Amino acid sequence: MGTCWGDISENVRVEVPNTDCSLPTKVFWIAGIVKLAGYNALLRYEGFENDSGLDFWCNICGSDIHPVGWCAASGKPLVPPRTIQHKYTNWKAFLVKRLTGAKTLPPDFSQKVSESMQYPFKPCMRVEVVDKRHLCRTRVAVVESVIGGRLRLVYEESEDRTDDFWCHMHSPLIHHIGWSRSIGHRFKRSDITKKQDGHFDTPPHLFAKVKEVDQSGEWFKEGMKLEAIDPLNLSTICVATIRKVLADGFLMIGIDGSEAADGSDWFCYHATSPSIFPVGFCEINMIELTPPRGYTKLPFKWFDYLRETGSIAAPVKLFNKDVPNHGFRVGMKLEAVDLMEPRLICVATVTRIIHRLLRIHFDGWEEEYDQWVDCESPDLYPVGWCQLTGYQLQPPASQCKLVYRKGVLL
Repeated sequence: MGTCWGDISENVRVEVPNTDCSLPTKVFWIAGIVKLAGYNALLRYEGFENDSGLDFWCNICGSDIHPVGWCAASGKPLVPPRTIQHKYTNWKAFLVKRLTGAKTLPPDFSQKVSESMQYPFKPCMRVEVVDKRHLCRTRVAVVESVIGGRLRLVYEESEDRTDDFWCHMHSPLIHHIGWSRSIGHRFKRSDITKKQDGHFDTPPHLFAKVKEVDQSGEWFKEGMKLEAIDPLNLSTICVATIRKVLADGFLMIGIDGSEAADGSDWFCYHATSPSIFPVGFCEINMIELTPPRGYTKLPFKWFDYLRETGSIAAPVKLFNKDVPNHGFRVGMKLEAVDLMEPRLICVATVTRIIHRLLRIHFDGWEEEYDQWVDCESPDLYPVGWCQLTGYQLQPPASQCKLVYRKGVLL
């Protein structure tokens, strides 16, 4: 809805159910937007002026929210709330006076909401997706369900259909069938010799496009050092090394000091990824850089480390420097995917902003579970998104309950 949200602002009037009424049938009244919070609006019935006693929150994209004039066109009754019914004898004249020149929702608003919730990915489509147990490779998975553009993918060899992976349809972790072979990425071949009935390959044009890069000039090389968000611990930015240069601008990266000998924990980032940074990024922006595991010369100094390892830093000019005017501010609330348990969407807060990088804190959890996320990540949603799409929202963790997280009793 972002492209048509300019129609929504404070003082916009809408027709909504009148809950302050003793009539047995459903009736409506006009309300004005007092405050906006994501998809949610704080509404006040017309006639209450400065009285906030019956203000109420609702999702402005809900099926019971209509532009002014909808009731007249649909033959629905407009009935003033019981609390203020005595204030005016001629409510029609009151409404004419109040609504002259006022803004309301565009007449096709509900159609826009409906269209925004149509998704090109469908169940039974086959994709290549990261193997959650071996990040260095991809596997074939099948779309099991689609909720709000989020996909529940079941790995093709999962007989009981419980081995799954959640991600957004625009996630950089999913690709068309044949992608791995085309760029030289590791791929786990399926034991299934032929597609199951009804399964079909997802058309390549449905996947998020990556920026084309020119690898013919100065480019990333194996062994170059950089700083990268650890995909297995998204609260940390670590000392890392380019382990392999693939086609189309993709890089295999390993976290220094914690790599498996066979490279099974290398991970793939595109050269334009907002999750990789030049040497010195953390120091310049006063972010704690996680040194290689077992490295004893602390505090960590890049100059000394490069000399000791006989390495060079990846050239600064090769990294993505685009910073959109994203509008995020520290303290803003949102709904965010817990990327370590990606089926969960939680109440969250923006706690730091470094250029395009956001520090996301999950309300009620310790800071160690915070995650660094790009401002344009498809895993961040406005307040009210879960309610709109029917996705379950995880409330803030209660400090007084025993809860499980990542298999640990807290």
